[in-house]
Amino acid sequence: MENALMEKVPLSQIEGRIKSFKAIMDASNPGWEMAVIFSKINIYYFTGTMQEGILLIPCEEDPTLWVRRSYQRAMDESLFPSIKPMKSFRDARKEIKTLPDTVYLETEVVPLALYQRFTKHFPFKEFKPVDQQLAAVRAVKSEYELSFMRKSGKIHQHVTEDMVPEMLHEGMSEADLAVEIFKTLVSEGHDGLTRFGMFDNEMVVGHVGFGNSSIYPTYFDGASGTRGISPAAPVLGSRHRKLEKGDLVFVDVGCAVNGYNTDKTMTYMYGSTLPEHALEAHQRCVEIQNQIARMLKPGTIPSQIYGNIMDNLDDDFLENFMGFGPRKVKFLGHAIGLLIDELPVIAERFDQPLQEGMVFAVEPKKGIKDVGMVGIENTFIVTSNGGECITGNHPGMIPIF
Repeated sequence: MENALMEKVPLSQIEGRIKSFKAIMDASNPGWEMAVIFSKINIYYFTGTMQEGILLIPCEEDPTLWVRRSYQRAMDESLFPSIKPMKSFRDARKEIKTLPDTVYLETEVVPLALYQRFTKHFPFKEFKPVDQQLAAVRAVKSEYELSFMRKSGKIHQHVTEDMVPEMLHEGMSEADLAVEIFKTLVSEGHDGLTRFGMFDNEMVVGHVGFGNSSIYPTYFDGASGTRGISPAAPVLGSRHRKLEKGDLVFVDVGCAVNGYNTDKTMTYMYGSTLPEHALEAHQRCVEIQNQIARMLKPGTIPSQIYGNIMDNLDDDFLENFMGFGPRKVKFLGHAIGLLIDELPVIAERFDQPLQEGMVFAVEPKKGIKDVGMVGIENTFIVTSNGGECITGNHPGMIPIF
């Protein structure tokens, strides 16, 4: 009964993804012969199950998923045509008659030790990266994928715009609020995971900060900050920073449905309004978001979007824009899907045209001394009419008086 209720990735989706990947490889690496996928995210994308193993994709033959753990789960969850059990890489190698000289693999995520264990049985002469090709095929979402992102966006909107204001009360800690938001997101349908691709990054729900906490330095490559629980756990929020009247409340959290993420930032004014200069900066960020959204059309170049925005901001506004002090990021948004931080990015050197069905989190933000991080973030689908917002249109700075 449980298996009957399980959401399985349709075979048509799996076949289409493999076909698209091979076409991208043919165009970028003519003569390629084999790619090997290790990461669970990409294994899930191509097979519909997230198991420990390897996905072998030959150029001329059908791919095979070799599963170490758990073969039973893989068979229960996936419609992928060729799934085989293995105890070690040796079992998979027995069925490969000849190896090409070069293998294409995920150099961004495969540890050296794992690669060495793999090549003990698969002695390729050299490896080449396949990360860009995988990012390219995953960047364009099907209607099937977008359906989950729209569901996630509705949860995101409801929780941050309608429910968080009811959670805020004087004396609660940042950690209290973060836990309450996480609990509520999950109860509303969030997967409970906020996945990133950046190396060795950990995240529970996102960034939650009161006042200046939202501009405190963090190892995370984002505009905002958080003090977190401790130096060993810079996540959730501080147990010691308590909500006071006059605080800016900054909430930047992820949400996901069936693996597909949306990203959203919402701000609140607790107890009283913020200084006029902070509100003006916030409104300018909202205008920038909307300006970027109008440019999210097929054929538009991400680096040109970035240049058009940045070149038209005055020096005063650029100070502490997309960060605070020297801690500023050099992007205005990022693609999103099975990971929060996907490619392409709205930044310099991203020169490939946008395609319909790409999805971006757009996040113009500005740090304000003695106030915190103002600004906004929402998730948009690239369409012929510009970005379709799927996480709500509220401009933020919700008053809680």
